[in-house]
Amino acid sequence: MRLALYQPDIPQNLGAAMRLSACFSTPLDIIDPCGFPLTDKALKRAALDYGGHAMVTRHPHFAAFLSAPERRGGRLILIETTSEASLYDFAFASGDTLVLGRETAGSPPELEAAAAAVLRIPMAAGLRSLNVSVAGGIALAEALRQTGRMAALHNPGP
Repeated sequence: MRLALYQPDIPQNLGAAMRLSACFSTPLDIIDPCGFPLTDKALKRAALDYGGHAMVTRHPHFAAFLSAPERRGGRLILIETTSEASLYDFAFASGDTLVLGRETAGSPPELEAAAAAVLRIPMAAGLRSLNVSVAGGIALAEALRQTGRMAALHNPGP
Protein backbone atom coordinates (compact mmCIF):
# COMPACT_ATOMS: atom_id res chain seq x y z
CA MET A 1 0.00 0.00 0.00
CA ARG A 2 1.24 3.49 -0.89
CA LEU A 3 -0.08 7.04 -0.64
CA ALA A 4 0.67 9.62 -3.36
CA LEU A 5 0.16 13.37 -3.64
CA TYR A 6 -0.12 14.74 -7.16
CA GLN A 7 1.58 18.14 -7.43
CA PRO A 8 0.79 19.28 -3.88
CA ASP A 9 0.11 23.01 -3.47
CA ILE A 10 0.23 23.53 0.30
CA PRO A 11 3.34 22.70 2.35
CA GLN A 12 1.38 22.07 5.54
CA ASN A 13 -0.71 19.40 3.80
CA LEU A 14 2.45 17.70 2.59
CA GLY A 15 3.75 17.78 6.16
CA ALA A 16 0.54 16.20 7.42
CA ALA A 17 0.77 13.52 4.71
CA MET A 18 4.36 12.78 5.75
CA ARG A 19 3.22 12.36 9.34
CA LEU A 20 0.39 10.10 8.16
CA SER A 21 2.86 8.06 6.14
CA ALA A 22 5.18 7.69 9.12
CA CYS A 23 2.43 6.78 11.60
CA PHE A 24 0.86 4.19 9.29
CA SER A 25 4.25 2.91 8.05
CA THR A 26 3.17 3.50 4.46
CA PRO A 27 5.38 4.93 1.69
CA LEU A 28 4.50 8.39 0.38
CA ASP A 29 5.05 9.41 -3.24
CA ILE A 30 5.30 13.09 -4.15
CA ILE A 31 4.64 13.81 -7.81
CA ASP A 32 6.32 17.05 -8.90
CA PRO A 33 6.10 19.84 -9.66
CA CYS A 34 4.94 21.11 -6.30
CA GLY A 35 3.19 24.45 -5.96
CA PHE A 36 5.92 25.64 -3.57
CA PRO A 37 9.71 25.28 -3.38
CA LEU A 38 10.34 21.82 -1.96
CA THR A 39 13.82 21.85 -0.54
CA ASP A 40 15.25 19.44 2.04
CA LYS A 41 14.90 22.22 4.63
CA ALA A 42 11.25 22.80 3.69
CA LEU A 43 10.56 19.05 3.88
CA LYS A 44 12.06 18.85 7.36
CA ARG A 45 10.06 21.87 8.51
CA ALA A 46 6.81 20.50 7.06
CA ALA A 47 7.24 17.04 8.59
CA LEU A 48 8.42 18.22 12.01
CA ASP A 49 9.99 15.31 13.89
CA TYR A 50 8.16 12.70 11.78
CA GLY A 51 10.25 13.27 8.65
CA GLY A 52 12.86 10.73 9.63
CA HIS A 53 10.17 8.08 9.95
CA ALA A 54 8.41 8.79 6.66
CA MET A 55 9.34 6.81 3.56
CA VAL A 56 9.17 9.53 0.90
CA THR A 57 9.89 9.14 -2.80
CA ARG A 58 9.83 12.15 -5.13
CA HIS A 59 9.04 11.77 -8.81
CA PRO A 60 9.99 14.54 -11.27
CA HIS A 61 6.71 14.12 -13.21
CA PHE A 62 3.66 11.89 -13.53
CA ALA A 63 5.21 9.55 -16.13
CA ALA A 64 8.14 8.84 -13.80
CA PHE A 65 5.71 8.05 -11.00
CA LEU A 66 3.75 5.64 -13.21
CA SER A 67 6.88 3.76 -14.26
CA ALA A 68 8.54 3.67 -10.82
CA PRO A 69 9.65 0.13 -9.87
CA GLU A 70 8.03 0.35 -6.43
CA ARG A 71 4.62 0.81 -8.07
CA ARG A 72 4.83 -2.13 -10.48
CA GLY A 73 1.98 -4.58 -10.20
CA GLY A 74 -0.23 -2.34 -8.11
CA ARG A 75 -3.35 -0.43 -9.04
CA LEU A 76 -3.64 3.34 -8.98
CA ILE A 77 -6.71 4.34 -6.93
CA LEU A 78 -7.75 7.99 -7.22
CA ILE A 79 -9.63 9.65 -4.37
CA GLU A 80 -11.79 12.36 -5.93
CA THR A 81 -14.89 14.31 -4.86
CA THR A 82 -16.64 13.89 -8.22
CA SER A 83 -16.80 10.09 -8.20
CA GLU A 84 -20.04 8.18 -7.75
CA ALA A 85 -18.24 5.14 -6.28
CA SER A 86 -17.83 5.09 -2.50
CA LEU A 87 -14.54 4.27 -0.85
CA TYR A 88 -16.42 1.88 1.46
CA ASP A 89 -17.83 -0.22 -1.40
CA PHE A 90 -14.41 -0.90 -2.93
CA ALA A 91 -12.12 -3.89 -2.31
CA PHE A 92 -8.56 -2.67 -1.78
CA ALA A 93 -5.48 -4.82 -2.42
CA SER A 94 -2.11 -4.61 -0.69
CA GLY A 95 -0.29 -3.31 -3.81
CA ASP A 96 -2.63 -0.35 -4.35
CA THR A 97 -1.42 3.25 -4.47
CA LEU A 98 -3.96 5.80 -3.23
CA VAL A 99 -3.46 9.10 -5.03
CA LEU A 100 -4.90 12.51 -4.21
CA GLY A 101 -5.03 15.41 -6.66
CA ARG A 102 -3.98 19.01 -6.17
CA GLU A 103 -5.66 20.98 -3.40
CA THR A 104 -6.40 23.95 -5.65
CA ALA A 105 -7.12 22.26 -8.98
CA GLY A 106 -8.18 18.67 -8.29
CA SER A 107 -7.25 15.83 -10.59
CA PRO A 108 -6.33 16.35 -14.24
CA PRO A 109 -7.65 14.02 -16.96
CA GLU A 110 -4.30 12.16 -17.17
CA LEU A 111 -4.63 11.15 -13.53
CA GLU A 112 -8.20 9.92 -13.92
CA ALA A 113 -7.29 8.04 -17.11
CA ALA A 114 -4.46 6.19 -15.36
CA ALA A 115 -6.57 5.17 -12.36
CA ALA A 116 -7.98 1.67 -12.03
CA ALA A 117 -10.73 3.16 -9.85
CA VAL A 118 -11.93 6.62 -8.85
CA LEU A 119 -13.50 6.74 -5.39
CA ARG A 120 -15.10 9.34 -3.17
CA ILE A 121 -15.40 9.66 0.57
CA PRO A 122 -19.08 10.07 1.50
CA MET A 123 -19.86 13.32 3.32
CA ALA A 124 -22.75 15.62 4.14
CA ALA A 125 -24.74 17.00 1.22
CA GLY A 126 -23.85 20.45 0.00
CA LEU A 127 -20.23 20.39 1.17
CA ARG A 128 -17.46 20.50 -1.41
CA SER A 129 -14.50 18.55 -0.08
CA LEU A 130 -12.28 17.46 2.78
CA ASN A 131 -8.74 18.69 3.34
CA VAL A 132 -6.44 16.57 1.15
CA SER A 133 -4.50 15.20 4.14
CA VAL A 134 -7.70 14.35 6.01
CA ALA A 135 -9.02 12.59 2.89
CA GLY A 136 -5.72 10.72 2.58
CA GLY A 137 -5.96 9.59 6.21
CA ILE A 138 -9.52 8.33 5.82
CA ALA A 139 -8.77 6.49 2.58
CA LEU A 140 -5.50 5.02 3.81
CA ALA A 141 -7.02 3.83 7.10
CA GLU A 142 -9.83 2.05 5.23
CA ALA A 143 -7.42 0.47 2.75
CA LEU A 144 -5.10 -0.70 5.54
CA ARG A 145 -8.05 -2.05 7.53
CA GLN A 146 -9.34 -4.03 4.56
CA THR A 147 -5.95 -5.52 3.75
CA GLY A 148 -5.17 -6.46 7.37
CA ARG A 149 -2.31 -3.99 7.75
CA MET A 150 -4.06 -1.75 10.27
CA ALA A 151 -4.24 -4.56 12.83
CA ALA A 152 -0.52 -5.24 12.30
CA LEU A 153 0.51 -1.75 13.45
CA HIS A 154 1.98 -1.58 16.93
CA ASN A 155 -0.43 0.04 19.34
CA PRO A 156 1.03 0.28 22.84
CA GLY A 157 -1.36 -0.11 25.75
CA PRO A 158 -2.32 2.64 28.21
